[in-house]
Order: sequence, then C-alpha cells, then structure tokens
Amino acid sequence: MAANNSVTGDDLWYIHVRFTILQVLLVFFISTNLLLIITFFKKEYFYTTARYILFAITLLSDSFLLFLSNIQLILLHFRFPIQVWLCIIISVVVILYLTVTPVTLTVMTLERYVAICMPLRHGELCSTRSTMHCILIIHGLSSVPCILILSTIFVSASLSFYKQYQICLVEFIFVDAWQHNFRAGIYQVQFLIMCIIVIFCYVKIMKVAKAASGEDKKSTKKGLRTVLLHCFQLLLCLIQMWCPLIESSLLQINVSLYVIVRYINFILFYLAPRCLSPLIYGLRDEVFFHAMKHYASFGFSVLVFELCVHSSQTSSSRNLEID
Repeated sequence: MAANNSVTGDDLWYIHVRFTILQVLLVFFISTNLLLIITFFKKEYFYTTARYILFAITLLSDSFLLFLSNIQLILLHFRFPIQVWLCIIISVVVILYLTVTPVTLTVMTLERYVAICMPLRHGELCSTRSTMHCILIIHGLSSVPCILILSTIFVSASLSFYKQYQICLVEFIFVDAWQHNFRAGIYQVQFLIMCIIVIFCYVKIMKVAKAASGEDKKSTKKGLRTVLLHCFQLLLCLIQMWCPLIESSLLQINVSLYVIVRYINFILFYLAPRCLSPLIYGLRDEVFFHAMKHYASFGFSVLVFELCVHSSQTSSSRNLEID
C-alpha cells in the first residue's frame, strides 16, 4: 500500500512485499477467470444453461472488480493523484460490481431451490430467455446502492471539488461522516435481505433432501452441498459489505492501522470469495471441469468432455442432475 514520508526502510520493504504479493494473486485469479470465461463461451451447452450463465456473470463481475480495484491499488501504492470526477467513475463501477456478485449468488441459490424443490417448473422458470431477463434485474438491483451513494456525493460537494486531484479512495471522496454511515446502512439492508433469501432456500432444500430417497437423495444432497458453498461464498461477500464501515472508522483513528486492516480485508473478503467460484464450478462441476481441461490441454481430453456433457444432459432430462 502507499507509503508516506515518515516510514522507515523496513516499513517500506514490507509495503512493497505486500504490494507484490497482491499483484501475483490478482494476476493468478484474473487469469483463472479468463480461462473459465473462454471455456464458457466455447460450448453452446454452457451459454444455454441457466446455472452456467449466472456463473459466467459472477466471473465477469469478479474480473471487472479485481481489475478496477487493482488500478486503485496501484494508484494508491505509488501515491498518484487523479481528478475526483475520474475517481468517482472508477469507484461507482467498483461499487456496482461489488454488489453484482452477491446478488448473482443469491439468484444462483434461488435457481438451485427451483431445480430441487420445483423440478417440473425448472425448465420454464430458468430458461435462457428468463435468465437473460434475470441478468438485467440483477444489474438493476445492484445499481440502486450506486445511485444512492452517488447522490450523497452530488448533494454535498461543490463543482470545484470534482476538479481537485487526490488519491483515489472512496473514503476520501466522501465529504461528511454521515455519508460513510449511509453507505454502511445500505449494505446492512442488503445483508439482511440476502440472508433471509439464502436461509429460506437452504431450509426448503434441506426438507427435500430428508424426504428424498435413492438416487434422488444423492443428487439432492449434492445440490445441498453446492448451496452451502454458495452460502459460505455469499457470507464472505456480505462481510465485505461491512468492511467500509470498519475501514472508514479506522481511517479517522490511525492511518497505519487502516492500511493493515484494508490489506487483510482485501485478501479475505475481496480475493477469497472470488477464488471459490472457480472451485464450485471449475473443479466440482464435472462437465465444466473436463471442458476447462479440454481447452487448457489444447483438445486432448475432448472425448471425456463429450461423454460428461451427454451424461449431464441425460440426467437433466430425468430432473435428477443437481449441480
């Protein structure tokens, strides 16, 4: 992170080490996401299936978020100021895609609920057309916090403020303390709504899992494990929504402590949730895993992939395949 004039040589060394570690991690995760995105667009089976379409949305939003967050990180590390209006644009996009991922994960949990608890209506409710409409709704809902947060800046800042040069951090854009509290309040409302939806889906799927038998029980339990992973991933994303409140409070107390906590939060609540998406669908999902291996190995595993797709389509026709 950024250094100030009073840091010692050892402190400066640790700052550069932390920055280098973050760059390596970011390059790794963004590269992995790009491989998964390429895999998604290569096969019609993926971009015509609801759960894979939603998975691709999380990959794209995570990639945008990591890329733009890294731009802010680089500017902060080298203490390179930019005009406030440009910083606001970058920050608004970051806030948007910060919200898109947890909203999409909530929708993916609902999709699993429909697949397990209402299998006969799954094809109707989770068609490709319905999923495309759902993507618009996801971005519409995710833009509400952006609009509300952006409006607090417009009502409290003068026109000259947007022409000033400063380090690009959302905390520095907010003029008054109430704006930090307002942003935290919005995130807490989101946290509550998403938790209610996820808990509802989990309880309903649990009831179906207890009532199922034989092959149905095995498939339902697999779906239940997937929902649990979604819950854990969503929990990390939702905890991330509390981070701005903690960080803005620390910024007023101790800048050095703020930098350390922000670094830890970035690792735990920015990067960690975004490495779970490749785990859930890139490794656990047999069809996607073999497709990814097929393209990563330049086509040597094509036969295994085609067999997996055929098996998945056959199982889906019997309403037994739960991701």
